[in-house]
Amino acid sequence: MKLRWLPLLAALVLAHAATAAPRNTGPWNLAALKAVPKAEWGGRTNLVQSLYYEGEPFKGQPTRIFAYYGRPEGAGPFPAMVLVHGGGGKAFPLWAEHWAKRGYCAIAMDLAGNGPAGRLPDGGPDQGDVAKFRDFTDADAKDMWTYHAVAAVLRGHSLLASRPEVDRNRIGVTGISWGGYLTCIVAGIDDRLKVAVPVYGCGFLHENSVWLEPRISKMTPEHRDRWVSHWDPSRYLAGVSCPILFLNGSNDFAYPMDSYKKCYQLVAERLRKVSLKIKLPHGHIWTFGEVDQFVDSHLKGGPPLAALDAMRITGESVTTKVTAPVPVTKAEFHFTTDSGPWQKRNWQTVPAQMAGGLVTAKLPTERPLTCYLSVTDSRGVAVSTQHEELAVAK
Repeated sequence: MKLRWLPLLAALVLAHAATAAPRNTGPWNLAALKAVPKAEWGGRTNLVQSLYYEGEPFKGQPTRIFAYYGRPEGAGPFPAMVLVHGGGGKAFPLWAEHWAKRGYCAIAMDLAGNGPAGRLPDGGPDQGDVAKFRDFTDADAKDMWTYHAVAAVLRGHSLLASRPEVDRNRIGVTGISWGGYLTCIVAGIDDRLKVAVPVYGCGFLHENSVWLEPRISKMTPEHRDRWVSHWDPSRYLAGVSCPILFLNGSNDFAYPMDSYKKCYQLVAERLRKVSLKIKLPHGHIWTFGEVDQFVDSHLKGGPPLAALDAMRITGESVTTKVTAPVPVTKAEFHFTTDSGPWQKRNWQTVPAQMAGGLVTAKLPTERPLTCYLSVTDSRGVAVSTQHEELAVAK
C-alpha cells in the first residue's frame, strides 16, 4: 500500500523530463563525474563507516575527499541520500546516521579539504569567502571552491549508486545553507537525481544576499559577470527535472525571501514545493520533518506533502486551494507591513479559514503588505504558497 503514490509520481516526472529546459552543465564534465571514484574504506561504528574517495585535481595535484557512509542493517536495496553541509560545516556522521536509521544509505562528505582530524595534505580548496568569491580565469576556474564542491557531490552520488545495497534509481540530495546553494546547482545538472531539498541556500546572490555588500559589490563588472555565469545557482535551476522542496525562513540572515522566490520560480511549478517558516533558525539542522517526509514521498512511496494552488487575491481576501493526502490540522496567514531589509521585517501570523478544500484569510488594510498562506498536516509538516507583495496604491 505504501507504494500507491509511485505510478503517479513517475508519470509526472517523465512528463516533465520530456519538456525540460536544456541543462546548463557549466564547467563540469558530467560523463567523467558519473564514473565511480576510487574509494578507501575505514572503520565502522554502528551504522556509519568512514571513507575517502577520489576528488578533482587541485592546482594540478590529485585530491581526496573524506566522508561518512551510513547504511541500515540488512541487504537492501535501499534508497539513498547525498548530504551536503554548509559553511563552517564538515562531514557529519550523525547526519548520515539520521538517514540510516530511517532506512536509507547516505553519504556525508567534507567540502573544505578536511579529514576527521583537520586539513588534509591532499585536500581541495577551503570553503572560506575569500576562496569562494576570488577572481578567476578560464584557465583556473576548476580550482575554484564551487567547482570542487559540486564535483565532490556528483562523485559522492556516483559512489552511492555503485553500492550493491543501494537502489541506484532512488537517490536524492539535500544540503544546508551553502550546501543548499550547492544542492540548487547539483539538482540542475545531475539528471540521475530523483528528489532534491535545498535548505536555506539559493542563488541570485549578486542581487540580494548577505554576501552582496562585503564581496560581490566590490567585484569589477567583468569579475561579477564571470562569477555569476559560472557559480550562481540561478544559471542552473531551470534544468531541474526531479521533485524539489525549497525550505527557508522568513528572516534568514543569508538567503533573503526575494532571491529565494526568484530561484524556485525557475523550476517547473509542478515539480516544486515551498515551505517558508517564520523566523526559522539557521544552522546545520537535519531534523526538519518536511525534508524527511518529502524525500519519503518520492523515494519510499510515502504520502506526499500537501499541495497549494497559487494564491488568489480578490478584494479584501486571499484564497488558495489545498489538496492533501493526510488531514490538514492548521491553516495560517502570514504577513508583514514592513519594508526594507527582509532580515529585519516583523511578521505576524493569524489563523486562516478552511472550508471546502479552500484556505481563506482576510487581508489587512495596511500597505505595503507582503503575505502568504500555509497549511500544516497531521504529521506536523508545513507547505506554503509563494509570497506576494502588495504595494501602496498610486
